[in-house]
Amino acid sequence: MTPTIRAEERPSRTKGELRRLREQGKVPGNVYGGKQTGSTPIAVEERELLALLRHHPNAVLDLEMPGTGTKPVMVAGVQRDPLTRSVLHIDLREIDLKTPVRTHAPLAAVGESPGGKEGGIVQMLLHELEIECLPADIPDEIPVDVSGLGLGDSLAVRDLKVPAGVTVRTDPSLVVVTVLAPQKEDAEPGEPETDAGAEARGGGEEKAEARS
Repeated sequence: MTPTIRAEERPSRTKGELRRLREQGKVPGNVYGGKQTGSTPIAVEERELLALLRHHPNAVLDLEMPGTGTKPVMVAGVQRDPLTRSVLHIDLREIDLKTPVRTHAPLAAVGESPGGKEGGIVQMLLHELEIECLPADIPDEIPVDVSGLGLGDSLAVRDLKVPAGVTVRTDPSLVVVTVLAPQKEDAEPGEPETDAGAEARGGGEEKAEARS
């Protein structure tokens, strides 16, 4: 089922109007594309928008607006406050369901790494891929199978299995996940001193006695 986002057309783009919208719990934005030229200024409910961005950041959305019916869109850009991370502005792009689009798909590690069982650290270096496909073929996530990775092993973008109809646009040589060897812990207090340490300490004591 395609997620839905409801919006209303806003009459002006003045700073005062934008401030009033945010005080009402709404986020200003624009819709681009379609048969129109330029963009249409809109406002959406902040709570509804945050839920969509959390669960469907790259999905096709059904945009509902009074008087215009429903049309498919995708999120084209999100402007956030650098301190609070609250959404200040949203850009939506109207799409053609029969035309491929470029977007991003999240990566998700699956399986259990043998290297991880040995104490290694499974570290994800990439968390999403840039892809191109028809809107209906956009995957919710792309699995990263780590079940064959031992200590020191890694997987690159080219090693991933993507769904049929999806073309990866991310550099194929980039490392997606690696298994780091466990770091050696420092010697615990109270452990026996090494011969070298004892000799060094003893030599220091002998020199001290010679000076006295």
